Amino acid sequence: MKHVGLNVAADPFFTMSYIGVNGGMVLAVADDPGMHSSQNEQDSRNYAIGAKVPMLEPADSSECKEFTKLAYSLSEEYDTPVVLRLTTRISHSRSLVELCDREEHELIPYQKDPAKNVMLPAFAKKKHPMVEERTAALTKWAESSEINRIELNDTSIGIIAAGACYQYAKEAMGENASYLKLGMIHPLPVDLIKRFAEKVDTLYVIEELDDIIETHCRKNGIPVIGKDLFPRCGEFNQQLIRELLTGEKLSRKALKEEIPMRPPVMCCGCPHRGLFYALKRLKVYVSGDIGCYTLGASAPLAMMDTCVCMGASVSALHGYNKALGAQSEKKSVAVIGDSTFMHSGITGLVDIAYNATNSVVIILDNSITGMTGHQQNPTTGYNIKGDPASKVCLEDLCKAVGIPNVRVCDPYDLKETMRVIKEELDSDGPSVVISRRPCALLKYVKHNPPLKVDSEKCIGCKACLSIGCPAISIKEGKAAIDHTQCVGCGVCTGLCAKNAIVE
Repeated sequence: MKHVGLNVAADPFFTMSYIGVNGGMVLAVADDPGMHSSQNEQDSRNYAIGAKVPMLEPADSSECKEFTKLAYSLSEEYDTPVVLRLTTRISHSRSLVELCDREEHELIPYQKDPAKNVMLPAFAKKKHPMVEERTAALTKWAESSEINRIELNDTSIGIIAAGACYQYAKEAMGENASYLKLGMIHPLPVDLIKRFAEKVDTLYVIEELDDIIETHCRKNGIPVIGKDLFPRCGEFNQQLIRELLTGEKLSRKALKEEIPMRPPVMCCGCPHRGLFYALKRLKVYVSGDIGCYTLGASAPLAMMDTCVCMGASVSALHGYNKALGAQSEKKSVAVIGDSTFMHSGITGLVDIAYNATNSVVIILDNSITGMTGHQQNPTTGYNIKGDPASKVCLEDLCKAVGIPNVRVCDPYDLKETMRVIKEELDSDGPSVVISRRPCALLKYVKHNPPLKVDSEKCIGCKACLSIGCPAISIKEGKAAIDHTQCVGCGVCTGLCAKNAIVE
């Protein structure tokens, strides 16, 4: 999971620390320093500390594999879940990995043990001291484990780092510094760090985001330089570390010409584009959610007012309308994808039905989980392996939870889409509009021939640019359509008053 996924799992995660495991349990959690594709920049190491669960942090692909195996061993030996902390840079990197034979393990039989598995207060009180004893035992293990190692070179500078930061530091400083590479991030060793500190003149802690290692050192009386020098926000790199430690800049080649920005956009033929254009024409407040459709917040559509987390669009709209009442109910909608709705939108819809706000929820059903790689979901009729599975009918589900008005529209048809949404905004009671059209990238979707612009009819009004389709541009004062990108969806034809866009 990503770091925000651990937020969703946090409730059972903290209690699992007390319960422990039967077979091994490992959570691979990827943080996102720099927020390349995330809504916050949290540091998951805080979760390991808070839940009192061991955490390992690999620095390359080989360590990802070896640390995962080690994590399972530690999990079973110490009766605990183990977290494998990754970052965007490690998750998107490649390096050599030595393969080995898979080790098969017999399934451990279940044995009834309420004192271990039922966390009533009477049982949980006895488990907390056991968790503290486990942390002490793991701290002792960390002192001598080979995944925490000292690398002595020039002792004028000592660097404590883990994961990607260790790689940055090694590339930036080479043999001009000594290193304490930490593979276990929690619990951290004490004596090992003290021994390393005694060997170097100045000790630095290089860690992305929070000052976890630095605080541990200071708490144990080890003087270090950390966040006084290194930033608390964003992703590090070799240049940053070299410059902050030595004042020198690493030599690097730069392109002669500046490359223009290429922000993420909805694909050509994306069904969400027509839906957001319709919402823009209707001038409504849009409570947004996580998915491809989050790009509806970007210009020129710019039709998303909030975006917090998966499922928040539905519950946030409900709260918005509860607070503002009739003045907002006719002018606001929530948008949420089909897979996101199944993941965490249903409970919010139940609240809308149960607590009765005149809220309009729009489910953007593109028949797949679009943003993260076309995984199947419970509405597609296939399981995650692509085998036939039961299929949830969104219309029946919405009616079953108490929504009286459920409508379906085709977002390629702008007039129909605007009509349906406006009718539901004007009606009384909660309603759901299902904007249904398969993702344009699905292999089974057959596209129409690309459209083109009749330059004699085009007056260069740029109305066709208002939907933000990447295939449409202006050349020599006239609209132009890139036939290599256009999928013939036809949404743009409804925008041209001069009928200049033709087959």
